[in-house]
Amino acid sequence: MDNNLHALHTYWSAQTPFVASLCLQQLRLGVTQHEWFKDCDHSEWFNVPSDSLEQLQTEFNQGWMALGQQMLSQQDFNFEDRRFSSENWNSPIFGSLAAFYLLNSEFLLKLLDLLPIKEEKPKQRLRYLIEQTIAASAPSNFLASNPDALKRAFETQGTSLFSGFLHLASDLQEGKLRQSDKGHFEVGTSLAITPGSVVFENELFQLIQYKPLSKTQYKKPLLIVPPVINKYYILDLQPENSLVRHLLEQGHQVFMISWRNFGEAQAQVTWDQIVQDGVISALRATRAISGERQLNTLGFCIGGTQLSCALAVLAARGDRDIASLSLFATFLDYLDTGPISVLVDEKMVAEHERTIGGHNGKHGLFRGEDMGNTFSLLRPNELWWNYNVDKYLKGEKPRPFDLLFWNNDSTNMPGPMYCWYLRHTYLQNDLKSGDLDMCGVKLDLSTIDTPAYILGTQDDHIVPWRSAYASTAILSGPKRFILGSSGHIAGVINPPAKQRRNYWVNETLSKSPDTWFKAAKEHPGSWWTDWFAWLDTHSGEKRPAVTEMGSAEYPPIEAAPGRYVIEKA
Repeated sequence: MDNNLHALHTYWSAQTPFVASLCLQQLRLGVTQHEWFKDCDHSEWFNVPSDSLEQLQTEFNQGWMALGQQMLSQQDFNFEDRRFSSENWNSPIFGSLAAFYLLNSEFLLKLLDLLPIKEEKPKQRLRYLIEQTIAASAPSNFLASNPDALKRAFETQGTSLFSGFLHLASDLQEGKLRQSDKGHFEVGTSLAITPGSVVFENELFQLIQYKPLSKTQYKKPLLIVPPVINKYYILDLQPENSLVRHLLEQGHQVFMISWRNFGEAQAQVTWDQIVQDGVISALRATRAISGERQLNTLGFCIGGTQLSCALAVLAARGDRDIASLSLFATFLDYLDTGPISVLVDEKMVAEHERTIGGHNGKHGLFRGEDMGNTFSLLRPNELWWNYNVDKYLKGEKPRPFDLLFWNNDSTNMPGPMYCWYLRHTYLQNDLKSGDLDMCGVKLDLSTIDTPAYILGTQDDHIVPWRSAYASTAILSGPKRFILGSSGHIAGVINPPAKQRRNYWVNETLSKSPDTWFKAAKEHPGSWWTDWFAWLDTHSGEKRPAVTEMGSAEYPPIEAAPGRYVIEKA
């Protein structure tokens, strides 16, 4: 095996030394020295059958020779990869760089597949490290080997490089890679502009009640619990793609939790407090203001997890007066957490508990910028390196995009809450066990027997759709599962007017998500229309719209969107 690896090193050293040194370090030195693999028995990992390795090397040699012939004949290169799609990459010089990079990358990933690693976690981690290395070493990421950036520097007489330096300095100062310029939008002016009032607030959140946009409204209001790790206005961006506005136009009363951007004063907040003083307090205030005991509820991402915990706590206390539960891209069973699982282990969680989680009396915050950068690096070519190239090498401003502006508007999380969440979900997956104590009761998610609408999205890398589907086996009431196309955010924020994407429906739930999908019928357009129709059936009769905000007990405090959503990290 040492001879084979030496041969690989010889090839790489002769062609692309940067890739060679990094990849060889990950395969030979990284496995033995990286702390992720210190407790693993990796003695057999590199025992690749010689015939398989020889076949792979033969394919590589053939590809290398074909590229050499193409260079000698001075044929233009053409690439489907978006990083090398411009005409500037067609020339023999720059085209050969891209072609050799792609050939070596493909070879390395195929070699990785040959490694006889039986344990799934180490295999995922090694692949993650190699994919990060491959993405980082692309010739498009470096000024000297990027013809697009060089051409732009020449055309602008160096101005693009100066602009790129300013972009880099600004991002370093903020501690995050901005994917949308912070001057493109303003919360309360161009985003989160649906009229309403803040009708309740405490140290954790503000409760927004929205003004009606129809003459009549359904009797039962809807309370929305957005992710605590992001700001609520992902559900109220601009008028054309605001879920809140569409609900109001459909005749629903809408209340929204706006979590505060937690600071040092809230560094001791626990998961129980988020459930009790956050979600349950919002439910209580919504009931009091609306005068309705029966509420519809919606949770998105971790907001759905916290909402489900709150409903299970209330059920244990004898309160089951909930009309419906909608869960969008939400985990209840963390059986498959996608690529982020490679980062989570006992050592990582214990370290967070020691430093910010309240252990030994130490409390702190998990910075929103760290969370945002982590999620971006899970898709390095789409959410990280492309922005490095466009912003820093070419000096371009990112295009205005409300979803990415929201994505960069990060929030902090209290350490104890964050650590409890990591341990009992990603690490131990015992949220569904029925054995956890929460808010003074035993948490049993199966006691939630209200009608439930569960949405997964096909390309979601944060909440894989099969994990979202697993909620159907936990909740005990009538359930409807819908699979939308696209990813975690774009798959959810998909207004019907755009007639984009599609979704799958199967009225019969199966134990296996793949069995469900095989029999599902595909529908064009947005799944919003399906959810609106389902929600209407659980909202009671219509009556004249409520135009007065708040109540005598809960008078309006300030106009929406309120102070909390404006707060910066």
